[in-house]
Amino acid sequence: MKNRQRRTPNPMLGKRFLRAFEYALRKHRNQPRKGKDVPYMEHLMGVCSIALHYGATEDEAMAALLHDVVEDCGGEPVLKEVRRKFGPRVAAIVEGCTDDMTGHQTPWEFRKERYIEHLRSTRDNGACLVSAADKLHNSRAILADYRDIGMKVWDRFSRPADKTLWYYRELLKAFRARRRDRRVSLLVDELERVVHALHRKVGITEAQ
Repeated sequence: MKNRQRRTPNPMLGKRFLRAFEYALRKHRNQPRKGKDVPYMEHLMGVCSIALHYGATEDEAMAALLHDVVEDCGGEPVLKEVRRKFGPRVAAIVEGCTDDMTGHQTPWEFRKERYIEHLRSTRDNGACLVSAADKLHNSRAILADYRDIGMKVWDRFSRPADKTLWYYRELLKAFRARRRDRRVSLLVDELERVVHALHRKVGITEAQ
């Protein structure tokens, strides 16, 4: 009887994922987390980890690593580069997670309202998955830092606590429309728990 060699299964995350990681590291390597002495890659890896935990595909995981690269590192030319290097699916998710390509030259309220409307209308569940993972990682970080430094945590943001929490409440409503995608629904359940905890800590009612 001939010896049969076992076939090595295809990796769930392959060379394309590694290239996306290296690209994200090059683009964000000198960027810290807002108001913290922590590399920005901590956030990107955290978002990717959350997305994978809730069932992200390789393309979605790559987009999680790259979800801020257009907004923070060059706008439309960078989106074209992402499309060329990693394909149209990754680029579409990254674009779907980008609320501004102009270097934040438009007012905060306008950008956030426009992005909420985009989430309500998009059919791209992958973009919603990555966006919700981004918001979950950010809200967890705010909650953890609030426990450490209290209301000073809001000094890191361009808007006060009530505006930021308004944004999270509206995001939850938009994400809830994605109930047909179980991955997004489960992720948003966790996001909702964290947002509720933030409201309780800050003392802002969710009706405000």
